[in-house]
Amino acid sequence: MVAATALAAVSTPVLAWEPVKPVEFVVPAGTGGGADQMARLIQGIVVKHKLMKEPLVVVNKSGGAGAEGFLSVKEAKGDPHKIIISLSNLFTTPMATGVPFNWKDMSPVAMMALDQFVLWTNAGEPYKNAGEYIAAVKAGGPNKFKMGGTGSKQEDQIITVAIEKATGTKFIYVPFKGGGEVAVQLVGNHVNSTVNNPIEAVAQWRAGSLRALCVFDAERMPFKAKVTDTQSWNDIPTCKEAGIPTDYTMLRGIFMPAGVTPEQRAFYVDLLTKIAATPEWKEYMEKGAFNPKFMTGEAFTKWLGEAEAAHRTLMTEAGFMAGSSK
Repeated sequence: MVAATALAAVSTPVLAWEPVKPVEFVVPAGTGGGADQMARLIQGIVVKHKLMKEPLVVVNKSGGAGAEGFLSVKEAKGDPHKIIISLSNLFTTPMATGVPFNWKDMSPVAMMALDQFVLWTNAGEPYKNAGEYIAAVKAGGPNKFKMGGTGSKQEDQIITVAIEKATGTKFIYVPFKGGGEVAVQLVGNHVNSTVNNPIEAVAQWRAGSLRALCVFDAERMPFKAKVTDTQSWNDIPTCKEAGIPTDYTMLRGIFMPAGVTPEQRAFYVDLLTKIAATPEWKEYMEKGAFNPKFMTGEAFTKWLGEAEAAHRTLMTEAGFMAGSSK
């Protein structure tokens, strides 16, 4: 008993700071989407495992493609009772709209995961792999094939432009309101392909309506349990393997306002580290086919700087920057 007590004391250090009132957990997107689902999962894990004394309260602030949420955190400088979950709109929204905000206006806490994107086609089409599909798009000529995606000047359209530049193709990009609608449109053959997240198209893939051609990441997804009768997520080749030399993953990260103390940030780093180790989180990572990369500190800050530069290049080349004449 003495040994067990000593071990508990080592594994659960006394923190120099912890919240003294409810913590507002900002979601810069609407309810029901990927960011909202992840935030509410984190909230549920905190409650189930009693990881905080004070409640974590999820608040959706989706106005201006997420700008409302980001600006609310920028304006809360020094407030340790406010955190925000971020997607790659952390970069794209200010670049596309000119809103006065940058990720450096906040304090990075942790990368929780990277969201994947998969190139999908209708399973009834003859393309068995990404190479065959791209060859068909080239043979068809520019603006003959339709790529469905969520929104404009955001991740799905950025990836579409990257595919075009990497392969010498040209798609008609068709925006829809959400990933679920995008998958339905592809099943109905109203578009020729999509770059949906795995979780947005998994039901149609499992049902045999869609075909997964490649994943836009440097490595294959690690999950080897069969999702369809014949394939796991790990069976999907990377797009580079398949002859499309481009990759793109979407950030799922947690930030605090600027001006917080190291002790305040350390509380949330410790909290999120514990959350990432729970069975509930690991199950969610596999269910959604995320890249379960967890990162804090200088490594996360370095990653953010590189990701911002990469997005600036992609947005500039696509003519998506605010004030662009394209």
